[in-house]
Amino acid sequence: MRATYRTPPAPQLGLCTNVTTAYRGVYVASTVSRVRPSVRPRLLIVTPDFPPTHGGIQVLAHRLACCFDAFDTEVLTLASPGAEAFDASSALAIRRVGFPREPRLADRLALSASAVRRGLRGALALTLNLHAVTSPAAAAVRALTGASTVQYFYANEIAHRPRLAAFAARRADAAIAISSYTAGLLAARGVSAESLTVIPPGVDLPADPSPLATERPTVVTVARMTDSYKGHDVLARALPAVRERVPDVEWVVVGDGPLRPTIEAHVSSLGVAESVRFTGALGDTGRDLWLRRADVFAMPSRPPGDGLAGEGFGIVYTEAGAFGKPVVAGNVGGALDAVADGQTGLLVDPADPAAVAAAIVRLLEDRELATRLGAEGARRAAALSWPAIAQRVQAVMLGLLAPADGVA
Repeated sequence: MRATYRTPPAPQLGLCTNVTTAYRGVYVASTVSRVRPSVRPRLLIVTPDFPPTHGGIQVLAHRLACCFDAFDTEVLTLASPGAEAFDASSALAIRRVGFPREPRLADRLALSASAVRRGLRGALALTLNLHAVTSPAAAAVRALTGASTVQYFYANEIAHRPRLAAFAARRADAAIAISSYTAGLLAARGVSAESLTVIPPGVDLPADPSPLATERPTVVTVARMTDSYKGHDVLARALPAVRERVPDVEWVVVGDGPLRPTIEAHVSSLGVAESVRFTGALGDTGRDLWLRRADVFAMPSRPPGDGLAGEGFGIVYTEAGAFGKPVVAGNVGGALDAVADGQTGLLVDPADPAAVAAAIVRLLEDRELATRLGAEGARRAAALSWPAIAQRVQAVMLGLLAPADGVA
């Protein structure tokens, strides 16, 4: 699961009323609850990935922790640069393990050991384990305390560590997969479908999704240039065919990474450099401005091969939808859940530049179709706001608790 860390919008009242204060634009939780504070069941969230570091799991972990309102929640995670200031201004109960550096095996082992110790402190009702690498610790807490465990799954960790992923699923009382694709990866490793609940990642709804005018038809891609499977190479090869039909098109590439020189060289060799703008990495405001300017969002991700899974879902497709943009995506992997073909975007063979070009041209030329798909994308994104998704996850966890656990 990959995503840029998005600064959340203002709190969405009525959906996530426990998101109240802000630190550097990142909203953090207060103690508002619909459950009597004296009887709220204790929840331990265990994750090696948490802000202020960036990434999709970090976003998911933070948004869920902020929006849960039925638990006395504690987040156990790794130390990272900037964490001290982040935590000091956060109303979340956060405990850090290790040192503020690139995580090492020793740090992850220390996190697991700390999870067992924290699990034994007081009456723990639930562990929400957000990565397979800490699943042995969650299993130990379950065995020692009887606390139920909910395990999250994304995609790549299943391909990287298939035995560990199967272990994590078997030892959990409930498992949440972020897409049908992810659930299928688990099923292929013998995990019963009955033990899985598919809940997609949420999306931060923009404060201002209104479109901005541009002088040229604009296709936007937002992705870090660290993984070749994101489809920059295919988009580059599709661009000459797009220019034949839409000569003044501009492809705006938002993001940076070690593959950027290769992609720039590829664009130059194809003779389309004047139609491409590389923005580099942008902050939230810059990225959102380009999403507001876009006519089409395109990212034809494909399976990377070598046993890897690629996109477990593709939050960026939903983010583009939140701005009312039609999407062009690959007809494989997590995009099958993130993009509704013919409703919020067009799914095509992500390895076929001609198919990608045809989909982009169709949306640039048929503005009625593009508007309809964008409007449906915005409607679907609203249904996938983080507060709404957190309530679905919370319902799974509450379903594991007996009345004696203190649920009002």
